[in-house]
Amino acid sequence: MRILITGGTGFVGKHMVGRLLDRGDQVVISSRSEAKVKKVYGGRVEALEWDPMSGPAPIENIDAVINLMGENVGKGRWTRAKKQRIRDSRIIGTRNLVAGMAAAKSKPKVLVSASAIGFYGPTGHNIAHEGSTGADGDFLADVCREWESEAIVARGAGIRTPIVRIGVILGREDGAYPQLRRIFKLFLGGTIGLGKAWFSWVHVDDVVGVFLHCLDDEEALDVYNATAPNPVSNYEFTHEMARSLKRPVSAPVPPQALRVVQGEFANYVTMSQRIKPLRTIGIGYEFKFPDVRKALEALAAFPA
Repeated sequence: MRILITGGTGFVGKHMVGRLLDRGDQVVISSRSEAKVKKVYGGRVEALEWDPMSGPAPIENIDAVINLMGENVGKGRWTRAKKQRIRDSRIIGTRNLVAGMAAAKSKPKVLVSASAIGFYGPTGHNIAHEGSTGADGDFLADVCREWESEAIVARGAGIRTPIVRIGVILGREDGAYPQLRRIFKLFLGGTIGLGKAWFSWVHVDDVVGVFLHCLDDEEALDVYNATAPNPVSNYEFTHEMARSLKRPVSAPVPPQALRVVQGEFANYVTMSQRIKPLRTIGIGYEFKFPDVRKALEALAAFPA
């Protein structure tokens, strides 16, 4: 297939491109800068120069689209401008992407669009799954709801549109893991408070796997969670992280300290979310890393 990826030079995007190329697909990366795409991938992919804020995407001769665009929520303090970028990059960008797909002479057959488990808000000790109601009045939950709504517009143009809600991604190169690894290597890794909050993690290989399953499975028509089937408490995650890196668990980190350093984003770092991928498992996806111990051991096996 000839597949267009938005956000293709990001953390998940690079893994996605590698898997698609390995299986023989043609890959086109949309970016504001064609030079950036060439710098990352050389001549292995094509580049589509497009600013998602400027108007509909110029899409032609594309069989499928994977939408990963969005301002990184975990980098930088959440100023008013940062929050606006988080929202606009997802909502306006997806709106313009779908408009371009709908206007294409030969429309893509499928759009697999990202969302996030922020949709569910805090769940405490309760389990949430794809059929659960989303949170109201929460910034990220509201962004996810609008983001998904813009993607689903593609269904009106006859384009199959599964949505993938992504959990906290663990991978060597980016995301939460490298930061946590540095902290534990310095003998500073401890639980957040008492460690009772639930942590819905997922290995990056499984994020890619869920997207590709939704891409290929014509019966994938709904919303699917890309979260490991076994979420863990912050206490369990902390102790497994320490075990994998052969470091002790240090004193607990007060949630208030995180708020001083990270501002509003700390509310999401400390949030308890116990999310299950019931519908994802129901369509036949088998997780490569269903348990946190094996996932962390695999990540720790590679040098920093």
